[in-house]
Amino acid sequence: MLAGNSIGKEFTVTSFGESHGKCVGVVIDGCPAGVPLSEKDIQTELDRRIPPQPKIVSGRIEKDIVKLLSGVFNGFTTGAPISMTVENKEADSSDYEAIKDLPRPAHADYPARIKYGGFNDYRGGGRFSGRVTVALIMAGAVAKKLLSTFNVDVLAYTKAIGKVKMDKSLSPEEIRKLRYKAAVRCPDLTCAEAMEKAIVNARKEGDSLGGIIECIALNVPAGVGEPLFDALDADIAKMLLAVPAVKGVEFGAGFAAAELKGSENNDAYLMKNGKIVTRTNNAGGILGGLSSGMPIIVRVAVKPTSSIAKEQRTVNLAKMKDTTMKVTGRHDPCVVPKAVPVVESAVAIILADHMIRAGVIPKVLKERK
Repeated sequence: MLAGNSIGKEFTVTSFGESHGKCVGVVIDGCPAGVPLSEKDIQTELDRRIPPQPKIVSGRIEKDIVKLLSGVFNGFTTGAPISMTVENKEADSSDYEAIKDLPRPAHADYPARIKYGGFNDYRGGGRFSGRVTVALIMAGAVAKKLLSTFNVDVLAYTKAIGKVKMDKSLSPEEIRKLRYKAAVRCPDLTCAEAMEKAIVNARKEGDSLGGIIECIALNVPAGVGEPLFDALDADIAKMLLAVPAVKGVEFGAGFAAAELKGSENNDAYLMKNGKIVTRTNNAGGILGGLSSGMPIIVRVAVKPTSSIAKEQRTVNLAKMKDTTMKVTGRHDPCVVPKAVPVVESAVAIILADHMIRAGVIPKVLKERK
């Protein structure tokens, strides 16, 4: 049985590292041989993580230079485990010594202390920090490179920040072209400006915001998934809920389907250019735990950043007394922009695993001459 730090059955991803430890890393086992891959492929994805707007991000800016340690030879994956690390060079643990006995509201500080008997690394949230998602981006870069050889494209973007929501409908091509032109990763650039202002205002108030990220996966063939308990949507949801700060997941119409009649929610079939498609996509591209051949559409709800400058109530665990605290240090007023490439990577990892399991992706892409 896999431990809690690993996921996947054919394309297996194991994450390691803490927020203020020496590094964050990942090991991928089961990646097919023959995938063209370089450190540049990984670095391109890592460079997307931190938005280029200092007003909306933490003061901790890591360069995140990847070291590709194994599993690649002469520019191609070998079929052996792929291991990668990124060093933590900008960590400042001083702020956490003063509050090590004061569990921060909405953080994992208290339950982690109980589970690990106080031996857990509390600096910066340790293993429970958003910093560990760097490992997912590295693994996601490999998964996306693999998927691209089968024409599968995964695109995530910011759909809402707080109460500022993107209502404009854009094509996948427009989303791909425009999403990273905005610091908040929203392809509607007018809406993106309003989102950025909302984040800046929340920060001025010593507060934070959450939001919604939508992810679209294109060209996933029908029939991918392993019902009942390894259903494609179930595994995607599990992976996404493992991303720190994600508190909700929905596919297609999602919770709005509860208000529809069956005649409104059902996706009718039709023939288009010799291919079976549906007129609508309320199912979000997954039926009965299997891909339907339509675009997979999934959205995640991201909670507001827990570390805020406003005074909050807590308990002093050393004295077992009520107290108050203000969280100091470097924290994002909104983690949604940083989470966009993480969500994209998470979905890509599960798709890679399931497409290998379904036999759509072989264990060797092409024999080398």
